[in-house]
Amino acid sequence: MIHSLFIVNSSGDVFLEKHWRSVVSRTCVSYFLDVHRESPNDVPPVISTPHHYLVSIQRNGISLVAACKQEFPPLFVIEFLHRVVDTFEDYFSECNENVIKENYVIVYELLDEMLDNGFPLATECNILKELIKPPNILRTIANSVTGKSNISGTLPSGQLSAIPWRRTGVKYTNNEAYFDVVEEVDAIIDKNGQTIFAEIQGYIDCCIKLSGMPDLSLSFMNPRLFDDVSFHPCVRFKRWESERILSFIPPDGNFRLMSYHVGTQSIVAIPIYVRHNLVLKSGEQSRLDITVGPKTTMGRTVEAVKLDICMPKAVTNCSLVVNQGKYTYDTVNKVLHWDIGRIDAAKLPNIRGTVRMMEIWVECTLILIIQLHFTISQMAVSGLKVNRLDMYGEKYKPFKGVKYVTKAGKFQIRM
Repeated sequence: MIHSLFIVNSSGDVFLEKHWRSVVSRTCVSYFLDVHRESPNDVPPVISTPHHYLVSIQRNGISLVAACKQEFPPLFVIEFLHRVVDTFEDYFSECNENVIKENYVIVYELLDEMLDNGFPLATECNILKELIKPPNILRTIANSVTGKSNISGTLPSGQLSAIPWRRTGVKYTNNEAYFDVVEEVDAIIDKNGQTIFAEIQGYIDCCIKLSGMPDLSLSFMNPRLFDDVSFHPCVRFKRWESERILSFIPPDGNFRLMSYHVGTQSIVAIPIYVRHNLVLKSGEQSRLDITVGPKTTMGRTVEAVKLDICMPKAVTNCSLVVNQGKYTYDTVNKVLHWDIGRIDAAKLPNIRGTVRMMEIWVECTLILIIQLHFTISQMAVSGLKVNRLDMYGEKYKPFKGVKYVTKAGKFQIRM
């Protein structure tokens, strides 16, 4: 399936390449780079070239480009590339150019185990950690002195079992199960404050530290609101179809249990509003006035609020006053950044002042975009709530916790 993998930095240089079925020249990456230079934020995931199909993802300032010679399921390869980055983040805490260069040996060992002759083999971090030990200072020193390798000499016990995602013999002093319900709101709001488009992309991340082989059942108060779902392989799909209950034997550690989509616009409550007024006049001091406030937050505090306002190219400078946070104006990219932080409902954040325009500027109808970022803790904007978590197969009582977070995804307001 996958013949070669190239990892490209933000400058367009290939700093790592790995080949499986055949050696593909790195010159094929130039097709990807040509498209990336034209529109870096809108690169198609699959690019067809005369001899290869290039599948790419971009994360943390680097691009992973897989070269395939035959037709293939594109989503399968895209998911594998995301799994590669997730594995690197699990091993090294982060995934960027410097971290990969510092751990070249382990990166190549991981890629050897994750793909066999171009086909995915072992992609679960629990299995990989039994095969290849994560790096630490003591192990690195010991290996350099003794000449030993990070690779285990025995096959992991869970590799050939019916539950390959969980290793055997897990023991903890404190047994804990934490669930993070995270929802990202994608929305487009017109200049009158009306919602043109709104949907929710949600996911449930877990941190499971349970001894033995526990069998968990997670139920929701309102499971019918999901329009589309995607599960970790550990979830028993037939029980979800019949009872709308998540039944699974969890992997050990951190993993994503499920992703879901809520596309019914009537359910999506916009939690924040922006009042804006911008009057542009050629050669004169134009006026800007923006106020931000909470809308449907169920009493929760809106935090980490940021606004990125794309100004017209004719704007040369801004002289503004803010009652909360701080602002900067990028004169090169013509973007006004306003970092608010936490919103106090008693005193709404406001930015106002003058905007200086070029002397020669043709007035026309402009649609200016405000990119909004925010976070609301202990709230799921869709109304999703976990009902209960039951455990079978083990006698101890674990500590259980659920956290809800609502964030802005691609949230645009038109001025």
